[in-house]
Amino acid sequence: MPYFSSIDQKCREKRFNFFLKFLSKIDSGQLITILDIGGTVEYWKNMNFTDRKNVYITLLNLKEFLTDHPNFTSVIGDARNLQRYSDNEFHLVYSNSVIEHLFSFENQKLMANEVKRVGKNHYIQNPNYFPPIEPHWRLPFFQYLPFKMRVFMDKYFSLGNYTINRPRRQRSRTYKEAFLRVSEIKLLSEKEMKSLFPESKVYREKFLGFTKSITMYHFPE
Repeated sequence: MPYFSSIDQKCREKRFNFFLKFLSKIDSGQLITILDIGGTVEYWKNMNFTDRKNVYITLLNLKEFLTDHPNFTSVIGDARNLQRYSDNEFHLVYSNSVIEHLFSFENQKLMANEVKRVGKNHYIQNPNYFPPIEPHWRLPFFQYLPFKMRVFMDKYFSLGNYTINRPRRQRSRTYKEAFLRVSEIKLLSEKEMKSLFPESKVYREKFLGFTKSITMYHFPE
């Protein structure tokens, strides 16, 4: 869906420019270490950020990716358990549209606790629960439908941009796959995000009068 892709990219750029204002608070010219949970080199390339010589970014995902930039490294890990890292190991933990993919609020709380433990600062974004268009299936009010109906629609209709190692807009091949797809997504409201990051501030991304996404950020004053 090129229209939605264009909107999403513009929103990402606006959100990233907001992020850069706060990153400058910890940029003293010395090395800055960032843990990007769920991030890719392509994302940072699109934001024209790969040439920052004093920034070293660790990309943490469920699988390892090849990187072609010396200031990036890719590791395999679980956002719910970052025990490989010590307290305050990173200047910043960054995450874009990942926390809603953890199946349950309990898992989201585990991720939030680890984010706050290993990072001196953080910038964590989540698509808001309430806008009329669900951001993964691109269907109006999809998130409000009963669970079994969402599974049925994912199994029998090609919706949105949700994908598991396949091209976009392909329906699930089996009931089990549809069940897992729907179970995986738990969009968070602003109230829930605040409960996970009570000491953080809120950045609300607006589109057509709705709060499209919510970012919880914590940087020094």
